[in-house]
Amino acid sequence: MDVAVSQSDQHSKSKLCKVLGIGRSNYYYCTQKRPEGRLKQEINWLRQEIIRIYHEQDGVYGAPKIREELLKLQLPFKMSEKRVQRIMRSLGLRSVVIKKYRPYKLDAVYNGGENLLKRDFKVSQRNEKWVSDITYIHVLNKGWCYLASIMDLSTNKIIGWCFSQTMDKACVLSALHQAVSTQKPTKGVILHSDRGSQYTSHEYREELKTLGIRQSFSAKGCPYDNAPIESFHAILKKEMVYRTIFTSFDDARTKLFQYIEGRYNRNRIHSSIGYKTPQQMEDFLSLSA
Repeated sequence: MDVAVSQSDQHSKSKLCKVLGIGRSNYYYCTQKRPEGRLKQEINWLRQEIIRIYHEQDGVYGAPKIREELLKLQLPFKMSEKRVQRIMRSLGLRSVVIKKYRPYKLDAVYNGGENLLKRDFKVSQRNEKWVSDITYIHVLNKGWCYLASIMDLSTNKIIGWCFSQTMDKACVLSALHQAVSTQKPTKGVILHSDRGSQYTSHEYREELKTLGIRQSFSAKGCPYDNAPIESFHAILKKEMVYRTIFTSFDDARTKLFQYIEGRYNRNRIHSSIGYKTPQQMEDFLSLSA
């Protein structure tokens, strides 16, 4: 058959078959490309789409979220999470793993205030419960810098943030003012934080009173009381900070803006809000209000 194929451009197929003693039907069966089976076609298509989604999301989506993105394409065949896992494993694709938090010890600075949130992170409408925290980010020419963030628990959206070279009350006040400016909450919203000196400062507490915001505090040394914003900072570091070298303060601030406003708030889907992005959830709640 190989001889027939190699000579097919010099002699007619009927003459080749006659000389070599090959039936014409057998010749066509062996040389013509047949369509792939349905299952193989599905797998090949899924491999291409999984690779596309994985790289579009910078390698941070695992099988559950990739499956949710695939379901949006309204595929004509069934697709389980395990099937996506098997294909990802065969392609050598793994998502970034977020480590769980462990309690840490912290010397008390302020013993006043109470925990109004009490780990009740569920909320049905916007601007009822906010959570806030500060995290450290290293910059080559500046050393440690600081990111203060505020999240609306109804949407998981980061509604206020400030990146600063100093960890002081000005940093957390800037994040607060941004959140109030963009959200325009009514009086009574709860704002939860740990007992860091920035959040317990006289200026910060007085500003919250002026704005009509109720301040809530975690118990001493218990990050689980503030789990959602702690989780955001862990995601930020795993998905972007630990994979990036910040050459300057401005470089870090620009990349943080791109991640928070461009990726996290408007592109990254969250299982806790029905696989919507925070912006989509905010839009949904605004329409139903």
